[in-house]
Amino acid sequence: MSRVRIGLSAALALLFTAAIPGTLRAQQVFGSIYGTVADPSGAGVPNAKVTITDQEKGTVFDVTSNESGNYTKDRLIPGVYTVEVESSGFRKAVSKDVRVSVDQGSRLDISLQVGNVSEQVEVTAAAPLLQSDRADVATTLTSRQLTQLPNLDRNVQSYLLLTPGTTKLNGWDHAASENPQGSKQIFVNGQHFSGTGYQLDGTENQDPILGIIVVNPNIDSIIETKISSQNYDAEFGYAGAGMMNISTRSGTNDFHGSAFEYLRTNTSGFTDFARDPFSEPNGAPAVHWNQFGGSIGGALKKNKIFWFGDAQLMRQRTGGSVLTTVPTALARTGNLSEYVEGTGAGARNIIYDPSTGDPGTGVGRTPFPNNTIPANRLSPQAANVLKLIPLPNTRDPNGSLWRNNFIGTGSNSFDANNWDTRWDWFASEKQSLFGRYSYQQFSQTAPAAFGQAAGGSSLQGNRFSGTSEARNQSLGFGYTRTISPTMVNDFRFGYMRYRVNVLPGDVGAQTATCAGIPGLNLDPFFYIRYPLFPAWQGKQRPGDAVRLLAAREWM
Repeated sequence: MSRVRIGLSAALALLFTAAIPGTLRAQQVFGSIYGTVADPSGAGVPNAKVTITDQEKGTVFDVTSNESGNYTKDRLIPGVYTVEVESSGFRKAVSKDVRVSVDQGSRLDISLQVGNVSEQVEVTAAAPLLQSDRADVATTLTSRQLTQLPNLDRNVQSYLLLTPGTTKLNGWDHAASENPQGSKQIFVNGQHFSGTGYQLDGTENQDPILGIIVVNPNIDSIIETKISSQNYDAEFGYAGAGMMNISTRSGTNDFHGSAFEYLRTNTSGFTDFARDPFSEPNGAPAVHWNQFGGSIGGALKKNKIFWFGDAQLMRQRTGGSVLTTVPTALARTGNLSEYVEGTGAGARNIIYDPSTGDPGTGVGRTPFPNNTIPANRLSPQAANVLKLIPLPNTRDPNGSLWRNNFIGTGSNSFDANNWDTRWDWFASEKQSLFGRYSYQQFSQTAPAAFGQAAGGSSLQGNRFSGTSEARNQSLGFGYTRTISPTMVNDFRFGYMRYRVNVLPGDVGAQTATCAGIPGLNLDPFFYIRYPLFPAWQGKQRPGDAVRLLAAREWM
């Protein structure tokens, strides 16, 4: 089975934005700083020079207050900024550590003091208690919160559950083979999980068919994520439930790096994983789960060109087992006497000769003597198939010979190699560009309970048997140019590719032909292995052995 999905999105916008507080549209991946410059009497100070500096990158932006003393600077990358305000006849005012968040405006009102402009006053401004520039209901998580909050497998999408009104769909998940990135099925305000949109640096990041996130970013690559659940902007109108907007990290003037490793194991005397008493009869599984990686970033040219890269790798080996049912040795010869339960008229699992009685109603059927199908009535093809299914290796605790008589064991392997890189170029105060590429490669191998040829139930925790190769990619590019204080050209291009290749364990083996069943293995690689036999599913009923053995009667 092979599946290829490709998504492409591009946006080009000319935004005519008046430079007054409250007009902060189409932010998406940017934030803004706005406010009012006033004199000691509270009157607005026009033509005040407002200088906004990124404290980590050293990039500088200048704006001027209007006739009412209002100023705004949008298209700011999330981070921490210093704001300086100068005007003739007043002391310079400086406010440090002004945080800018994605898709949000940070209000900073400054009251100037009369004096010489060469004098400086440091202003300490508290964040407003009420957000007045927009009406959305959202939860914003910074990079520090993302890295320090507990998270079992460093899955950033699971933080969506920290938003009020969210709940995870229990009892069902997408197949592990087609969702190795670990997308969660989360309902927002009671809406279906596919109604939640996912954006990565302002570009589409959601598979349109499955409704799942395509690139589940490494936590180290994220500067901030905003999760909106109500009243979000019309530009996100395609998402009917909620919106998870993720912005990736950029480099700084100083080199910064990080490294991490998480190791969980059930070997060498450690027991990090307990067994499931209902489905893992052999005790706690053998587990070795190693997740490691790091990040590094810096400046190619100080205050101008910045780069950042990160990687996360996983090496996971998980043992598993399953308690299931296989035909007994006697049943494979046609003798199903072990399957009879009860006596007399209340006996169950009696095998009747299908050639007797009324074929429409079954009235007058005759049971096989001793519940045994004659050897000349057995299908040799079915017998060949049964040779691939192992014999019972355990006994049902309740005493049954044919129920819960086989324990299948094996080990599932899962490898992930994920990395991101981002580059930012601040060409001038009016022009900036960024580019990001994300790559995620996953490889899984999982055995089936009866072996690769016969298939059967998947082992506990694997959710599939066979091999799966997945490659998820995302490319983002943006160019912003400020034409005038009231006109901005913002171009954004995004491309994503979601490719999954899933194959059964016995791919390439012409098992049906070898069993004597013609007409199925026509293609040397992709083919129908066998006709569907219920016993392959590992959930056998008393009559399934009959359907296998007496296939000649049913075909």
